Amino acid sequence: MAQDNYQGALQAPTGSGFNGTSTANEVINGISLTGKIAIVTGGNSGIGLETTRLLAGAGATVIVPARDNKKALANLNGIPNVEIEVMDLMDPESIDTFAEKFIASGRPLHLLINNAGIMWVPLRRDSRGIESQLATNYLAQFQLTARLWPALKQADGARVVNVSSQGHQFAGFDFNDPNFHNRDYETLQGYGQSKTAVNLFSLELDDRAKDLNVRAYSVHPGSIAGTELGREAPLELFQKMGFCDAQGNMFPEVLASLKTIPQGAATTVWCATSPTLDKVGGVYCEDCDIASIAPEDGIENGVKVYSLDKTDAKRLWGLSEKMTKVDFNIG
Repeated sequence: MAQDNYQGALQAPTGSGFNGTSTANEVINGISLTGKIAIVTGGNSGIGLETTRLLAGAGATVIVPARDNKKALANLNGIPNVEIEVMDLMDPESIDTFAEKFIASGRPLHLLINNAGIMWVPLRRDSRGIESQLATNYLAQFQLTARLWPALKQADGARVVNVSSQGHQFAGFDFNDPNFHNRDYETLQGYGQSKTAVNLFSLELDDRAKDLNVRAYSVHPGSIAGTELGREAPLELFQKMGFCDAQGNMFPEVLASLKTIPQGAATTVWCATSPTLDKVGGVYCEDCDIASIAPEDGIENGVKVYSLDKTDAKRLWGLSEKMTKVDFNIG
């Protein structure tokens, strides 16, 4: 069997026994995380909150870095084993400050869940001039993982779970103009590019880190009702995509296709905890299993091979170091 997932060599369902209707609670049933340390970005809302709740309930200590401390305190109230810290994924210095504090604690990091993300936003740039979806959805993942690397290695059996999306099928990664300086900005193109980058990063991270007992995964959680992901999306965009009528009412068939938040968190929790993945990494997962390869054309279930390309994965790693000014040296 292939030892890496370049070009999708390992993209084949395992027959996990779970599916798209499985909940995170079902996936983690019987698994103990006592003594484990986890970090969940975006862990105070949506599927991140459900992920935090279940990891903590299984015995893990869960650190939730959040931009809005007051909101995090309110949403996480009553959940045991949770620590709240300050971090803004659009602020590189904030990422470094959070990571430095964790590293200084001397604790190992068994689970890093890079869950936070944005979508359907207008063109914005961070202080470095980087387009906001690329900065938040991908480069923040890269920087945070790099800064926390000593603790991940210390755990001697860590997993990094990067939340991607079927939306990676909207666009590949544009190495010539990743920040939309010389092409028209289209929000779903920006989103797709950022999620393709997540897949390429997970692929390359796993290949570089597996000999040090750190495995990485990318996850499509599904289309989910009740999250904040679409809070900035204009009604016209939902109408254009065929989600709702002229009055903003979502079509019944669209509603019926959406996952609940417990179902949406299930694949993240499966990748974080399932013994099925003890010997495999670098794979893109959906519906609580390793996904199949998607057809070249159209938006379908599965993962596009272009987001698992070996040459692009290595090229993106170097570009990411340049864009973040972070030397991510695994050794």
